[in-house]
Amino acid sequence: MPGGLDHIVHAVRDLDAAAETYRRLGFTVGARNVHPFGTHNRIVQIDGFFVEILTVAEPDKIEPHRADAFSFGAFQRDYLARREGFSMLLLASRDAESDARGYAAAGFGAGAVFSFGREGRRPDGSVVKLGFSLAFARDPLSPDAGFAVCQHHHPENFWNPSFQIHANGAVAAKAVVMVADNPTDHHIFLSGFTGLRDLHASSIGVTAQTERGDIDIVEPVSFRDQYGVAVTADAGGARFAGLRIAAEELAMVERLLQQNGIGAARHIDRLVVPDLCGATLIFEQGMVR
Repeated sequence: MPGGLDHIVHAVRDLDAAAETYRRLGFTVGARNVHPFGTHNRIVQIDGFFVEILTVAEPDKIEPHRADAFSFGAFQRDYLARREGFSMLLLASRDAESDARGYAAAGFGAGAVFSFGREGRRPDGSVVKLGFSLAFARDPLSPDAGFAVCQHHHPENFWNPSFQIHANGAVAAKAVVMVADNPTDHHIFLSGFTGLRDLHASSIGVTAQTERGDIDIVEPVSFRDQYGVAVTADAGGARFAGLRIAAEELAMVERLLQQNGIGAARHIDRLVVPDLCGATLIFEQGMVR
C-alpha cells in the first residue's frame, strides 16, 4: 500500500527563473540536477515531502511512450506544450514493483516500473548516490494529470534537514488540491491510487487523508470560495491546481513576500499566491496532524 505524499512535479519552461521565484517565496532551493532522460530539476524539500521544479532541457533524450512503458519525460514535455503548473503527484512507496502490480490488477496501471539514478550533493559539496523507482497509475478520466509512487533507494542520501530550513518557516505539506467539474467521478481512482478504502466525500468534493498530507478534489467554485482564486476544470477530468503548505507563522510569511515583491492575498486565514508558474500556493498557519 502506498504511503503519504512524497512529492509533486511543478513543470515550468524556465527552470532557473522558477527556482528564483521559489527563493523569493522564502524557500531553500537546491542546485540544478540533470536526468539522463531529458529533464532537469531543482528541489525544495519540506520534511518528508518535496516540490520538484522541473523542465524539459534536452528534448532529444526523451523516450516515447510505449505500450509497456510510460515515459516520464514525454508526459512532462506534452504537459508543458499546453501549460505550466503542477503536472504529477507522487506518493511514497515501500515497494514500487508491488505497487505496480496492484495498479495493474485494479486496471489503473501504466506500464513497467521505471528506475533511474543520479548523483546528488550534500551541503558540504560531497557527492552521494541517489536512486528512485517509479510506478505509474493512470486515471482514465484525467489523461492530463500524472500519478505515480516513488521508492527512494538511498533515502539517507536524499533527505537532509539542512535543506528543509526555509526563511518562510514552511514545515509540512498539508494537501494537494485538484479541481474537477464532478469530483465524485474520480472517487474510485483516488481510492485505488492511495490504497485507502475510506475517503471523505461531501457536497464540494472528495478527500483522501494519507499518512502525510491530503489529496483534495473539489469543484472550481469550491476552490474559489476556499482560496479566492478562480480556476477552471479540464474538459479531460481532474487537474492539479494548488498546494497547501503549513508554516510556523503566517504573519512572517506575509512580511517576507511583501519584502520580496511577491503578490499574495489573505483569504480565510490563509495566505494565497495565485499564479506561481501556473499553480496556486497556499500558506496556512501551524502544523499538520
